[in-house]
Amino acid sequence: MILLAVAAVLTGAVLSCFLAILPGLHVYNVMGLVAVLVYGLQEAGVSVAPEIYIPCMVGLVVGWSVLNTIPSVLLGAPDESAVFTVMPGQKYLMTGRGYEGAMMIGAGSLVGLFVLVFIAGPFVPRFLPVVRYVLAAHMHWILWVVITFMLITEWPKFGNRGPSGWRRFAAAWSTLSAGLFTFFVSGLLGFILLYRSPVSVEDGFQNIMPAFVGLFAIPWCLLNAVSGTEVPEQRVCDTLNINGDLLLRSGVAGGLGGGFAAFFPVVTGGVGGLLAGHATAQRDERVFMMSQGVSKVVYYVGALLLFFAPSLYLTRGGGAWILKGLYTPRTWGDYYLALGCIAIAGSVSFLLMSPLTKWTLKLMGRVDYRWISAVSLFIISALVFSITGWIGLFIMAVGTGIGLIPVLFGSRRLNCLGVLLLPIACNMSGIGEPIALFLKLLY
Repeated sequence: MILLAVAAVLTGAVLSCFLAILPGLHVYNVMGLVAVLVYGLQEAGVSVAPEIYIPCMVGLVVGWSVLNTIPSVLLGAPDESAVFTVMPGQKYLMTGRGYEGAMMIGAGSLVGLFVLVFIAGPFVPRFLPVVRYVLAAHMHWILWVVITFMLITEWPKFGNRGPSGWRRFAAAWSTLSAGLFTFFVSGLLGFILLYRSPVSVEDGFQNIMPAFVGLFAIPWCLLNAVSGTEVPEQRVCDTLNINGDLLLRSGVAGGLGGGFAAFFPVVTGGVGGLLAGHATAQRDERVFMMSQGVSKVVYYVGALLLFFAPSLYLTRGGGAWILKGLYTPRTWGDYYLALGCIAIAGSVSFLLMSPLTKWTLKLMGRVDYRWISAVSLFIISALVFSITGWIGLFIMAVGTGIGLIPVLFGSRRLNCLGVLLLPIACNMSGIGEPIALFLKLLY
């Protein structure tokens, strides 16, 4: 059975290589398909052992969280947890150092895996129950503080440049107002999906997926497909010039942000990265990029790991919610099985990072990245349709309209997370239902 679990986790890690290369394709969408497959086999009378699909899903999440850095840097289509690596990553790409930028974030991912397996893994489940008990009554206002901080740190993008007087004031507020508008409109979409979702009950476990695809994946695929930017020739470096000081600082900054996002409800990796960047005030570009790699892995993989801790049973992140419908962990054996799978998948994924990055650069040299984005757009749309049908495509189209606002006006794409943050924060504060009644979403 151990060999079967190892084979399953390796399959998931290798499969994540293909998922990671396609810009905008999220691992949770593919996990949803795996869950549908398992449900279908069980209904047909074919029993699938948890020792097969759980390691496979863990391998998918670990491999994708490490390797999706490649399209984030080289193809410019990040998910919400990688939005802060885009500008530094694009700077590296446009100076011919895309390989170095991707590998630097990948090195941060390796630090994040080390934090999870050797530091957080053995000790955190024994202490987090106490933290959870102490903070249980305060989660709602902590979430409102996070939302407030996220909104007030949206800044004008013009600085001292541009027109003067009232025209400069209006230009500054064009980005600020676009950010606020994006947050509240996406929050309204979240209320609709939460209280009166048009998605069928059978597909309810993927209720939010079409909206997330539209908010984050489709706008960047569209932008890439119509972009006129020419990517310069890339060079492959032999060393990253990383020392122990960089590893330590990036590990602390990214570990704090990713850990906060993994533990607190609704807070995602992008928000965790934002908080970590401000809390540690990292000015070194290398530390900043590596810390985002740490934060992303600790968020995605850490949230899934908490689901297996017998003393917690926390359901955080889309991966844990998908697995919850298939299996309920019961013992420490489940936890250490997940921890071992993380170590194996993480090692394999990092070893694949360099050759996969080089292969992607060769592919970009032969195939225009606009065509790669167009193919990704088709695959993502087909995936949404296969799971949620025409109504899912409609929700995706609405999400795309909202997701294009920050892209066109230069505000933070992170504001699209209002689709989750606003309705959940209102519900945790006890005002969600009155708002839903006011919006005629309840009768």
